[in-house]
Amino acid sequence: MTEVLALLDFGGYIALLLWGVHMVQSGVQRAFGAALDTALGHALGTRLRAFAAGLGITAALQSSTATGLMITGFAAGGLVALTPALAAMLGANVGTTLIVQLLSFNLSALAPVLILIGVWLFRRHQPGRRRDLGRVFIGLGLLLISLHELVTLFSPIQHSELLQLILGALASQPVIALLLAAALAWAAHSSVAVVVLIMSLAAHDVVTPAVAYALVLGANLGTSVNPLIEGVTDSDPAARRVPLGNLGLRVVACFLALIVLPWIPAMMSFLSTDPARAVANFHTLFNVAAAILFLPLLKPYSRLLVKWLPKRIDPNDPGKPLYLDEAAHEVPAVALGNAAREALRLSDMLQTLINITRAGFRRDNRQRVAQAREINHAISHLDNLITTYLATLDHDSMSQDDQRRLDEILTFSSNITHAASITTTGLLGHTGTLRKKGWTLKPEQREELTEVLDRLLRNQRQTAALFVAEDLKSARQLAVEKDHFRNIEAAAAERHLDRIKSGQLDSAELGSLYLEILRDAKTVNSYLVGAAAYPVLAKHNELLPNRLREVQA
Repeated sequence: MTEVLALLDFGGYIALLLWGVHMVQSGVQRAFGAALDTALGHALGTRLRAFAAGLGITAALQSSTATGLMITGFAAGGLVALTPALAAMLGANVGTTLIVQLLSFNLSALAPVLILIGVWLFRRHQPGRRRDLGRVFIGLGLLLISLHELVTLFSPIQHSELLQLILGALASQPVIALLLAAALAWAAHSSVAVVVLIMSLAAHDVVTPAVAYALVLGANLGTSVNPLIEGVTDSDPAARRVPLGNLGLRVVACFLALIVLPWIPAMMSFLSTDPARAVANFHTLFNVAAAILFLPLLKPYSRLLVKWLPKRIDPNDPGKPLYLDEAAHEVPAVALGNAAREALRLSDMLQTLINITRAGFRRDNRQRVAQAREINHAISHLDNLITTYLATLDHDSMSQDDQRRLDEILTFSSNITHAASITTTGLLGHTGTLRKKGWTLKPEQREELTEVLDRLLRNQRQTAALFVAEDLKSARQLAVEKDHFRNIEAAAAERHLDRIKSGQLDSAELGSLYLEILRDAKTVNSYLVGAAAYPVLAKHNELLPNRLREVQA
């Protein structure tokens, strides 16, 4: 009966440990999620920078799983190359070792103070960064308390016959020990919690050093499974390159470590005689050695993954959401990132519509009209899904920056959807009118319209770039484009009136239609400016209330 109660206590303290890790992770993501997400996106350039970024952000989040999910999302969206993404995953694995090294010290005396500070911050402040930091302090306190209680719990049960029987069986089966720890780390979504638990077992001589190191290998392997299962919602094999590639590296590293496992205890004894410290040191050395071994091999390994997992393009279902993951609702910063990536898809589809329209004014492409209507319908459908996805977030737990980003995503999505509607029903519809009436634009009109549509495509690309990375100078340049389109329309209207005054009445209807084409192009451009330029300008207080000149009374 005593052993059963001890097992219940053990389970409760493990749950408290996992909950503490969860509170720290969610608190950091709520407080700094958007900034960390942006920093990671900018840093994923070269292998070394990506490795350092993965290490630093994992140390802040206290979870390589969370970092892995973000990196997987970047790679799946095509925002980062495969090689630096894999390098960042290696850095994330090393980042977890810093947390374990810190927790290897006895810091249980700080737990009450951390919880006191955390509760004060959480109860004293409104939803925002300070309240989220309170969540972090509470999580750290609970984490330290659970570790202290686990250490105390193992003292009387370390000689339990049942426990000795189970661990004795694992002593001769290191592979089973590895798989058991991998399953626990996968279920817990945290290798840190599992490694800390192994340190507690080793500190009380409940497990032999060889079994402890095999369990550490399993903890490292288990967390690499989560991004593969949860980070990829697309059926495209290319989206699985990063998580599957990271899992492959971990399997190879664990296999090599198992080969030399009989000699590892003697090697680790030179660094420390404390069993718990030896476990932490092995966790660190294993991940550092894996990074040193695999970093130079990432380029050929990436080429192999691309060959094994080719990208699959499915144009038959453009309205299917790819990034609106419901599981990310708990962390607003991650959910906002998913919605932003989905909104960027709308911009890409708008670019396709403009290209179809541009081709329609040059040649007969009636076969593309049905495709354009399907794309327009998909954009409208995705806009509704994005709005619903953002509306169901917990707005009370969002910071002001998160709320501002939410408004920017809604503005961008809505404006792109309106621009797509005008492009399909307006601009592309005018190509059908020209064909039905047998009209042909004059050479100067055709040349001017080509320039207008080319400029519209360029502005669409600049709009997407502004949405991803805010730049005040680019926002000003995009806003000035409204004057250019306004001037083109005014000049065309003046030429149209001059032809009518000169008696060229036969071209009046064609001139009126051409003016409608230019007005629709101007309207599409206005929606592009409103989608990305105006939010940036408004943020920097660069917009006037209206265009009226102030007049003194």
